[in-house]
Amino acid sequence: MTGRILRCQAIERGIAPPCLHRDSPVAMSALAARNPLPLQLFRLLHLCVHVSLGVTVIALVFPWLDASARHAQIKRWSDRLLKILAVSIDIRGDLSLRDGNVLVVANHVSWLDIFVLNAVHPVRFVAKAELGRWPIVGALVRGAGTLFIERAKRRDTHRVNHHVAEVLSAGDVVAIFPEGTTSDGATTLPFKSSLLQPIVEAAGRVQPVAIRYQGSDGVRSLAPAYIGEMTFLGSVWRVCGEKSLQVALVAPPAIEASGGNRRELARNVEAIIRAGLARS
Repeated sequence: MTGRILRCQAIERGIAPPCLHRDSPVAMSALAARNPLPLQLFRLLHLCVHVSLGVTVIALVFPWLDASARHAQIKRWSDRLLKILAVSIDIRGDLSLRDGNVLVVANHVSWLDIFVLNAVHPVRFVAKAELGRWPIVGALVRGAGTLFIERAKRRDTHRVNHHVAEVLSAGDVVAIFPEGTTSDGATTLPFKSSLLQPIVEAAGRVQPVAIRYQGSDGVRSLAPAYIGEMTFLGSVWRVCGEKSLQVALVAPPAIEASGGNRRELARNVEAIIRAGLARS
């Protein structure tokens, strides 16, 4: 009976989905190491102040900075955000992005994914246009150089791909989430291949990254998963409630994209990331 009560509380708090068995390690792990309400509120307030500072810096300071200085600011700000939320990063493999002309391809679990990757190395994301229209968050991602795509318009993919190929050829690092939406992080959804075309044209490298969140006990955590009917604010509140989280970034060797086929490349990278999630 106790296990059932705990599972129901987890569902009500948005921690564990109803499909999890009450004794599932993931479900039980989600119930452990939660912050008391006052600390959760303090962390949320701290986060709001930090985000406000970020928006201010983008509006008033970024116009005067070159690309290198902006990257340094983005990395520092992302590092601080993760520290506020007690999120640590464990890189497994060689995630070296300094040479540029690299397309980072990752599975998508949470809004946190963006800041985790930027804390490792600032990258330019390709994101759906709706994100750019969000209040506050939209200003942050726009200022960080995100490239937006109108998914409802098929022709917009061609425009964005052309732009991405240009910035890759110029030495930028770009990141995409080819699932097109978020998942719970247990495995991946099918990858869409269209956004891999630019790296083929730029004759660069694809860096697969498997993203897996876990609690202090090492068990996969559902707390950061931004899925289902959850609201953004609800997701932020839930993450603020976790005492600590660790995100494992499994980075197998990069793949040369020159002369490749985007569909074959997408299938290959999807299989690699699935295997990375299974091993982590």
